[in-house]
Amino acid sequence: MHPILTITGVSKNYGKLTALDAVSFEVPAGAVFGILGPNGSGKTTLLSIILDVLHADTGKFSWFGNSPQTNNRKQIGSLLETPNFYHYLSAVDNLKITQAISGRGNSADIDEVLRIVKLYERKNSKFSSYSLGMKQRLAIGAALLGNPNVLVFDEPTNGLDPVGIAEIRELIKSLAASGKTIIMASHLLDEVEKVCTHVAILKKGNLLTAGPVDEVLAQEDIVEIAAANNDVLESTVQDMGGFTKVKKHDNCLQLFYPVGTAQLDHINKYCFDKGITLQQLQLKKKSLETKFFELTND
Repeated sequence: MHPILTITGVSKNYGKLTALDAVSFEVPAGAVFGILGPNGSGKTTLLSIILDVLHADTGKFSWFGNSPQTNNRKQIGSLLETPNFYHYLSAVDNLKITQAISGRGNSADIDEVLRIVKLYERKNSKFSSYSLGMKQRLAIGAALLGNPNVLVFDEPTNGLDPVGIAEIRELIKSLAASGKTIIMASHLLDEVEKVCTHVAILKKGNLLTAGPVDEVLAQEDIVEIAAANNDVLESTVQDMGGFTKVKKHDNCLQLFYPVGTAQLDHINKYCFDKGITLQQLQLKKKSLETKFFELTND
């Protein structure tokens, strides 16, 4: 099976500013693919290029294993910025206008889309009466017209309160469960970790890493240990070997091992044989936030 999207050596410059520098990665079918990066990293530029809003200076991309074509575009729903809905019109009337302009789907799709984004009960309410979260769900509803196979979102939870963020998160999970491939740029690392299966991390236009979230995070094992005297513990474990580095973290020590090599039983026995009873011993999963800051901090 071909990847849904293949990006090969895509670069974009604005004068002397390099927005993207030879970025390459693939998005597999059925993935929820998060594109992460600080402000100015090139996330929106990249999404704009794959949606044919901008042209790359060099490189290429293909959807569904084909070169960019108009008929491919109809299989892709997108939300780059909030649509200009009419505040005095209802959700139904706004979607009718969106459908007529875009040529996506038909009037029969509108009720189904409103059910998917959980706005059907408020379909006749004026847009101006909606909360920010409801407005964003309607925008996602507009992207769903025509039942596209792929959805591309730029910061879909931007500006929302925790309730609104949770609503969008559950909606994205539901859309993914229905078989759609979702590509989303976001700076909310915790949210990305909760919904994404794959991730790409950009910094100043450069791709730092890309792949399944578990693989991106699992490049090393981190074991946290603690004892009554952590200074003595740190001195003791120096001769144990096996780990690549040790550092103090909060009230414990962190031992870093090549992925899959940490053996908690061995660590516990080694310390016990040296007269140290460990008060803490756990294999800690690295968070996406930790990995992100490791990669993007200068």
